[in-house]
Amino acid sequence: MDIDGSYITLYNLTYMNSTFDLRLNNIPQDLWLKIAQIEGFKGKWEGSAKLSPQILGRLKKSVLVTSTGSSTRIEGSKMSDEDIEQMLRGISIQKFSNRDEQEARGYYELLQNVFNSWQTLVFNENLIKHFHKELLKNVEKDVFHRGDYKKRENAVGMINEEGKSVGILFETTKAWLTPKEMFELIDWTKTALQKNTYHPLLVIGNFLVEFLNIHPFEDGNGRLSRIITNLLLLQQNYAYMPYVSHEKLIEDNKPEYYLALRKSQKALRTGQPDISSWLNFFLDILLTQSQMAIQLLTQTNIETILSPQQSVAWQYLGKILETTPKEISTETGIPRSTINQILNKLLALKVIERVGQGATTRYRKI
Repeated sequence: MDIDGSYITLYNLTYMNSTFDLRLNNIPQDLWLKIAQIEGFKGKWEGSAKLSPQILGRLKKSVLVTSTGSSTRIEGSKMSDEDIEQMLRGISIQKFSNRDEQEARGYYELLQNVFNSWQTLVFNENLIKHFHKELLKNVEKDVFHRGDYKKRENAVGMINEEGKSVGILFETTKAWLTPKEMFELIDWTKTALQKNTYHPLLVIGNFLVEFLNIHPFEDGNGRLSRIITNLLLLQQNYAYMPYVSHEKLIEDNKPEYYLALRKSQKALRTGQPDISSWLNFFLDILLTQSQMAIQLLTQTNIETILSPQQSVAWQYLGKILETTPKEISTETGIPRSTINQILNKLLALKVIERVGQGATTRYRKI
């Protein structure tokens, strides 16, 4: 082979492939148990009756707002989900900076595109750059670098609840090495997924920890990684992604998220690149998400078989922790005798439970 750059490229790819492979060999047994559980829930979702388009549309719209709020708040945004809903309805929010609103709108629209068009999107380097451009298309400060790999170094810091930096987590790949390392990562990921070299959740987990370690763009890497997570999981047939927010679960476990990333990324370039801490976190999030999807499926299907009065009582039960038949009747205006019949039906469906006995009996959703 001529020494024209192709030999060096082949060497680099072989080296990086072996490095990625080393990370995914000898996976601890507890990780395989989590994967098996996730696959079990995936099968239950696929094997369940289809939800109505109206219910699916309502769920997807809610998740789009929740995921946008969570993903941008992880990076320091102050916007609540309610603020984002107001923004999407065109209501001006004076107390927030333009930057928060611009970033939120970009995330919402890009995630919506992924949810609607994932089957036609081809995972490659051009798509990732296009996603970055779309993610930041409304952000005025990012006009000069959106869609392009970083030209300067960008160490990763951790943001606290007030949106302030509380220190450096780790140093990222040097800017001049970024194109090479991104090419190698994407090439390995595509090949591993196509050839089923490893379980797809391990491949996606490896992609994410490496992508965030490279931190290929000047800004928006965390948000972009979560967009790509949704895409890759959908393309591997985890079809419930648009109906339970992955981003919300990460936000709710943000300290553990940072800790798992930091611990694994410190080991990436050592002789023993152990990323089990990150994989554990990633799989825990997916396991919770899949469990919630099955619960949602069960609860949402109920709406299709309840009468109008039953549905009103069911919705009220979802707003409180525990309640009595009298309270339900008072709050909903449904006669007490009818409430008793509704509660008996919901008990038979095993979606609520009875707490206590006699005069102190209360009911709550399971």
